[in-house]
Amino acid sequence: MAAVAYTVLAIYTVALLYITVYCVMQFNLLYHYKKGKRLMAAEDSSLAPLQEQMLESALAGFGVRNPETNELEELGTYPFVTVQLPIYNEMYVIERLIDAVAEFDYPRDRFEIHILDDSTDETLEIVRKKVEEYKAKGFNIEQVLRKERKGYKAGALKDGMANAKGDFMAIFDADFLPRRDFLKKTIPHFRDEKIGVVQTRWEHINENYSLITKLQALQLNVHFTVEQSGRMQGNHMLQFNGTAGVWRRKTIEEAGGWEADTLTEDFDLSIRAQLKGWKIKFLEGIGSPAELPAEMNSLKSQQFRWMKGGAETAKKMLPTVWKSDLSFYQKIHTTMHLLSSTVFVFVFVTGVFSVPLLFFLGDLIEQGFSKNFFAYFLVGLLSIIAVYYVANVQAAHNKDESFLRSVFKFILLFPLFLALSMGLSLHNTIAVVEGYRGKKSPFVRTPKFNIQTIKDSFSKGNYLNGKLSWLTILEGVMAVYFFGALISGIFILQNTTFVVFHLMLFIGFAAIFYFTIRHLSVK
Repeated sequence: MAAVAYTVLAIYTVALLYITVYCVMQFNLLYHYKKGKRLMAAEDSSLAPLQEQMLESALAGFGVRNPETNELEELGTYPFVTVQLPIYNEMYVIERLIDAVAEFDYPRDRFEIHILDDSTDETLEIVRKKVEEYKAKGFNIEQVLRKERKGYKAGALKDGMANAKGDFMAIFDADFLPRRDFLKKTIPHFRDEKIGVVQTRWEHINENYSLITKLQALQLNVHFTVEQSGRMQGNHMLQFNGTAGVWRRKTIEEAGGWEADTLTEDFDLSIRAQLKGWKIKFLEGIGSPAELPAEMNSLKSQQFRWMKGGAETAKKMLPTVWKSDLSFYQKIHTTMHLLSSTVFVFVFVTGVFSVPLLFFLGDLIEQGFSKNFFAYFLVGLLSIIAVYYVANVQAAHNKDESFLRSVFKFILLFPLFLALSMGLSLHNTIAVVEGYRGKKSPFVRTPKFNIQTIKDSFSKGNYLNGKLSWLTILEGVMAVYFFGALISGIFILQNTTFVVFHLMLFIGFAAIFYFTIRHLSVK
């Protein structure tokens, strides 16, 4: 029995150690993020009077006049841009996307709009009418159709390159609403010939719709501040996020083009491009509004694709990364970046093994083990709290609400976010394991329903999956498992070592189970 107890303790400790290392690496990105902010603040204070001249200089690198001046614009010298909109069955949101792109204040004869339409429903007709409408207004716009949806989004982007005339490719998913000045704010950064990609920060048009959307925003804010900016400031590899960004055409071609052998074709191409020497420029100050998944099943399908695709990309690219001429420090950071989805596996393992460990803990303590040993791992929790606090309270784009309100909201939401992440750990673990095993699955789109305010509803007949899966049942079983551990610890063993941990696991799995069932039945 002692051997079993120590085996359980060892597995639990190794999993907890991995999570702690991951959190500390996130804190390292926070260090670079804050360092970069200090440097930018110092530069802004000395260069503020020159900002207009700097913008005009950047545009002039392409022979473009600053539209804010009274000088005539040399329209013919703007870089030609192809705006690609890869879509599949987006009847609720495609019109607003096309309208938003058509509003770009970029010279109309210097960009084209290609709607890469793989749809099989009413979306086809909606797009056809929109294309006719804007063609009549003089826009260079096309609905690009394929006979076979081969390669899903990656295949659409790859095939779309054949008809694209642009030296730069701006890409938007259907749920985005880019602002009018998107191209004028992103294209000038390509004056630096080493820049292959410009990525903007995602904003959330329906963040306050529900608790689910608020918690998603909490996590995405970390990626689009601390992670992306921290990696850029630390000279580490970033990633293109699949949308709301611009690629230099030459970069795509030199990196080998879009490939459909992973579910995260954007991440895959990003790594390959950077290994070729290209750089990704992240613009935290430029936001691109988008719609967050508003119901649990859509969120889970998105998470599954991201987690599985991340594992597939790690399996594909890690050998190449370690054979490259990157520094050892860069290789370590890139490895943790590629393995980021794997943290859910260790969260799940830690949760599962904490229950038998609870029952063995008394015997282990009698043999000299001190439960204070677990206190060393609090450094991971403190690190991740700091990261999320900075991204969701201190970051500049949060200044539209008071500091006290931001702090209060963070204190309320962060524990719930941790619980939800724990609840998704089984779901995401399966995705990661499938990715490493090489099990292939189709690119499952995340349905969007044009939800922007609390008055909107996702209870539409199309795109909702009404089937109960075995995985959902297992999530309900896990909720019962951790509720039993919670009760046992308090009332039977009278050991509260894991009481908070098991409470959060119970809440997380119960919430995932409840909302999955509830949203399956929405009509």
